[in-house]
Amino acid sequence: MYKLARPFFMVVETPLHAGSGADLGIVDMPIQRERHTGFPKIEASGLKGCMREAFEGYIEKGKRKEGDKQIIEHYLLDTFQKKIDKMDVDQKVKDWLLLLKGPWPEKKESEKTTIKLIKMDEAISLTFGPEQGDEHAGALGFTDARLLLFPVKSMKGVFAWITCSKVLERFRNDLELAEIKGIPEMPEENTAPKGCQLFITDKKIVLEEYTFEIKNKEDNEEGVCSKFAKWLSENVIPQGNEYHYWQQKIKKDVVVLPDDDFRDFVNLSTEVITRTKIDNVTGTVQSGALFTEEYLPTETILYSLALSTPIFKEKDNEKGIFKRIGAKSEEERVMEFFTAGLPKIIQVGGNATIGKGIVRTSVWSDKNVK
Repeated sequence: MYKLARPFFMVVETPLHAGSGADLGIVDMPIQRERHTGFPKIEASGLKGCMREAFEGYIEKGKRKEGDKQIIEHYLLDTFQKKIDKMDVDQKVKDWLLLLKGPWPEKKESEKTTIKLIKMDEAISLTFGPEQGDEHAGALGFTDARLLLFPVKSMKGVFAWITCSKVLERFRNDLELAEIKGIPEMPEENTAPKGCQLFITDKKIVLEEYTFEIKNKEDNEEGVCSKFAKWLSENVIPQGNEYHYWQQKIKKDVVVLPDDDFRDFVNLSTEVITRTKIDNVTGTVQSGALFTEEYLPTETILYSLALSTPIFKEKDNEKGIFKRIGAKSEEERVMEFFTAGLPKIIQVGGNATIGKGIVRTSVWSDKNVK
């Protein structure tokens, strides 16, 4: 049973295709969806594989070839040290670096770094599970990535982020599961924040070709929807000057629609791309090589819960860097390993070779957990 849960968010930077296989419907290659709602999702198994690949990338970046000789660089710890130093958290998280530090035996510097990389490889096996065999389960798990905000074309303001009561209530329940404090009140349907840029009249917004009447537009920043949009800006969108535009836009251009309207948009307003293959000899389309793929559009925002448990090993000397030290439990050390090491940019889903599925991550801060 998992002991700790921590939310993290994913902002889609390029269209994302988490496929469900071939289909006989309108779209040949649809995306994954929940059976009972039809809302898009990313299966936990696929998400876990992407996370593992991202962590294994630290090992690969710590190596380079020089002629026929493999040279181990001091990339790994330097990268993590910079990442931890910039985190606005207490010393508990910054101590994560000690997980990959000595005391080292009396060896040459290159040999010490090799040990660090070996420890990283061992840590990945213990947290994500071994690549081969079923010796033990991984101590780190994930829930399916669920949809939080979906971008839709708007007559004014370029686009809106839409959501609905069903999505927000489930989001609130997931935050409570992770023991998050300061959860805001969830806004009702047909609401928008103060200063919303989407209105074409006092009460009407046009999304795609549909007009919606927002009956209770808020007049001040203390309204429920305004406070919720501000909370999203501070906790979901990555922080930093480079994200200032998105932090400001999400404060204004979030619209809560009725559940049925939201369902229609997420079913009918995804990106559908037609792809083909050209015959190198004739320069024309190969017969039978035309197909369509469905994508989650850029600016979609999803979330998932990272789940940690004690290491599935009986002996302390088999638990590597995660064995209990003082009051810090194994599950806490596993969660610190994930939150401190999660790359800001990862690739999720298929078609990585054509630039699809680039995702920007934002993990929940320790200071907002009970």
